[in-house]
Amino acid sequence: MLIRALRQLLLVVLLLQVPFPSLAWGHSSADQVLSQIGVDEHPGGSLPLQTVFRDPTGRPVRLSDNFSGVPVLLSLNYYACPTLCPLVFRNLAETLAELGDLKLGRDFRIVTLSINPDESPALAQDKSGKTYAMLKEVVAPERYWPFLMGDQQSIAALARSVGVRYLKQESGDYAHPNVLVVLTPEGKISRYLYGLVIRPRDLRLALVEAAGGKIGSSEAANRLLLYCFHYDPVGKKYVLFASRLMTLAMLSVLALTGLLLALLWKKERVPRSPDPSNPTT
Repeated sequence: MLIRALRQLLLVVLLLQVPFPSLAWGHSSADQVLSQIGVDEHPGGSLPLQTVFRDPTGRPVRLSDNFSGVPVLLSLNYYACPTLCPLVFRNLAETLAELGDLKLGRDFRIVTLSINPDESPALAQDKSGKTYAMLKEVVAPERYWPFLMGDQQSIAALARSVGVRYLKQESGDYAHPNVLVVLTPEGKISRYLYGLVIRPRDLRLALVEAAGGKIGSSEAANRLLLYCFHYDPVGKKYVLFASRLMTLAMLSVLALTGLLLALLWKKERVPRSPDPSNPTT
């Protein structure tokens, strides 16, 4: 965690050294550019699953090919991004290692799509290869986390379906929000997670929620987890539901008290054996 925090601090320092005019597109100010990027959330919305993209080798990949009964995480980035996108990939790989019993491939998949229609296949291959190298415990990660490319129409259609607004700048770079879209196994939008670093607990809860609790080693434990936490739309994260936790604690105490009373009552009802040495019994 300390290494990740230092990495974020270094990124902030680098960003502070970038003059704001470099964010402009044409004669637009930085504020105008920032007002044109963002996320218009569409919870429950559907994705164009029949849209065809391609992987770095040029092989066509239908979006629906990545939906196989488990939730899917969708990220919209671009592979020529000099700073933020590589950091997002690294941070996500580190978060995946902290998910406990939830495993990439078995319990969920990830799809990364470049928003640049002129993306270089060689660069896509380079970025994906470096990311896969960080997934030490995943066998054949390219099967479960493809780095895709597409034409402008297909990219725009997918971005519109999830409400992600991005902007190409005069420099050729793209301004875009850092968001992870959590999708149900059927391709419906379940949740949006924001930021350069997604907390393992938030990602786990979002995946369990999208799957209806039917992933991981214990469905009962998943449902208990969802009962105790709820999503805060203002803070954009999962928070502990204190009143539910208190209710759960009270029910546990009552159940234990009832069990203890039942054991004592049963003990009192067991007849004692007569003592032959005591004539009064």
